Amino acid sequence: MKRLLFSLLFIVSSFVVPAQNKAHTKELLLMSSRFEVTAVSENDTLAWKAINAVIAETKRIEKLISEWDSTSQTSAINRNAGVRPVVVDRELFDLIARSIKVSKLTDGAFDISFAPLYKVWKINEKINAIPTNDQIESAKKFVGYSKIILDNINQTVFLQEKGMKIGLGGIGQGYVANACKHLMVQMGIKAGLINVSGDIITWGTQPDGSNWRIGIADPKDKDAVISWLAVHDVSVVTSGNYEKFITVNGKRYGHIVDPRTGYPADHVGSVTIVSPDAELSDALATGVFVLGVDDGLNLVNQLKGVECLIIDEQNNLHPSKNMTLNFEKRE
Repeated sequence: MKRLLFSLLFIVSSFVVPAQNKAHTKELLLMSSRFEVTAVSENDTLAWKAINAVIAETKRIEKLISEWDSTSQTSAINRNAGVRPVVVDRELFDLIARSIKVSKLTDGAFDISFAPLYKVWKINEKINAIPTNDQIESAKKFVGYSKIILDNINQTVFLQEKGMKIGLGGIGQGYVANACKHLMVQMGIKAGLINVSGDIITWGTQPDGSNWRIGIADPKDKDAVISWLAVHDVSVVTSGNYEKFITVNGKRYGHIVDPRTGYPADHVGSVTIVSPDAELSDALATGVFVLGVDDGLNLVNQLKGVECLIIDEQNNLHPSKNMTLNFEKRE
């Protein structure tokens, strides 16, 4: 009888199929943008638990850093510009401190205090004329990362001049991507992808063991892919002038404004940054876009673990020295 039972158990066990990794994906609107999260796991329950945790974490961070939310600490900083320092959470304080480091690294090409210039340009509105030189110069008086005063001991942020305003849109999405990846890894998700409105971070591989394939949009046709990257354990962030822009008298003005000149940067079509850190990639994508081809490549080629692809106005591709690309065939 025991031998028969053993034989039956052997037969049953021989038909047990090991659990297979699967990609669990959810797309939704978060931070007023397209948000996609993929968890690769053999455990369906764990995967969806992690995805829901990521959604909750994103909402929490948005509540902290959004300048559009009147109850956020960032809004409190802006309301008290030129008035008094504002005590903030260490999380926000450190994010602003890292933003200033990138400003110094890019010689001011990336600057979270650019918001007054963005307001003058009204990129999100239909306008018939661009701002005057006087309007731009007036707005520039309230721009400058050196006027953001941080007190590490008291954990306060102070904008020196009344009328100043910070906006974390150029680094916040990358920060969210980093935080969400960290959370999912802590929960036991060994591979995945998070896409926060084009700020992408990956870890591990797809269920079949292959790398994640990230398409880089053609600035002349945003629905077409100009090149592909096969990646794992890195972030890929692209800044381009093809998503948000205004056209006045036949000329297009993109939404990425050079904080130093007050005018939209127009030397390139897009910049893609690849690095292990989505926050850094996010900020550098904007900074390198403003710097342009020569200065941008010169900067990136000095940064360990950071690569980039710059596409100029003529759609010529300029990769950094260690960037590997799989090009689509183009006409």
